[in-house]
Amino acid sequence: MSRPFEDRVALVAGATRGAGRGIAVELGAAGATVYVTGRSTRARRSEYDRPETVEDTADLVTEAGGHGIAVPTDHLDPAQVRTLVDRVAAEQGRLDVLVNDIWGGETLFEWDSTVWEHDLDKGLRLLRLAVETHAITSHHALPLLLRRPGGLVVEMTDGTAEYNRETYRVSFFYDLAKASVLRMAFALGHELGPRGATAVALTPGWLRSEMMLDTFGVREDNWRDALGHVPHFAISETPRYVGRAVAALAADPDRARWNGASLSSGSLAREYGFTDLDGSRPDAWRYMVEVQDKGRPADVTGYR
Repeated sequence: MSRPFEDRVALVAGATRGAGRGIAVELGAAGATVYVTGRSTRARRSEYDRPETVEDTADLVTEAGGHGIAVPTDHLDPAQVRTLVDRVAAEQGRLDVLVNDIWGGETLFEWDSTVWEHDLDKGLRLLRLAVETHAITSHHALPLLLRRPGGLVVEMTDGTAEYNRETYRVSFFYDLAKASVLRMAFALGHELGPRGATAVALTPGWLRSEMMLDTFGVREDNWRDALGHVPHFAISETPRYVGRAVAALAADPDRARWNGASLSSGSLAREYGFTDLDGSRPDAWRYMVEVQDKGRPADVTGYR
């Protein structure tokens, strides 16, 4: 297996589960040293109260061929983030890839709830977790990333700029959070581009995360059993697919052409030729527009 990142260092902020874990593992498979952060540890769970831990993710990175380093971190605490970045600087002297995947909002948003009906404390907490954490992390990590030319920053969100511009996403607070992250990548592109680095926004499609599989009562090995209840789930993808998208971006010597852009795992699969673990190439956002949102029957022909 090619290991183009053996001398590279990545920080995946928010890597306990889901897309963050998939990204960390794929960077590890390419040989990178990957610092993975999150609040769920083997000693203490976050308010999610789920079994996945940041230490487990680090082990998966190492098993994939990289060097996984778990650093439990609350990215709402600037002091903890500063300590994290200081550790990376002291141990590695460089940072090549920063992935801002901090989220933590699954239990906080309310579907189709107006801003005046939505629980205010939960809505504001969601915004802090989804937006403030990214700003804090970038503030502390980017000076280290800029020590060497060619750095990559990936702002993880849900939905492309085009899709979210035309589509109301779940509720006021959720919509605002995801739009804010898209704009962060655009702004970072303006700030990083002249300094030799690249920033992008990246969205997976319908992600078969641990939480999503549990919601549908299936596992990765039998996920298609959920299609009888949720037919459009046929377009879904594993977290490793978006991980391969990040790895492809990081390996592209011409990645600066994407600076400030909004990208998806499906669009990058077409560009770089990688596949999901089953050999398919799901193009979820095109499917959403052309099939699901138009009320057509589920049919992934031509979309994966």
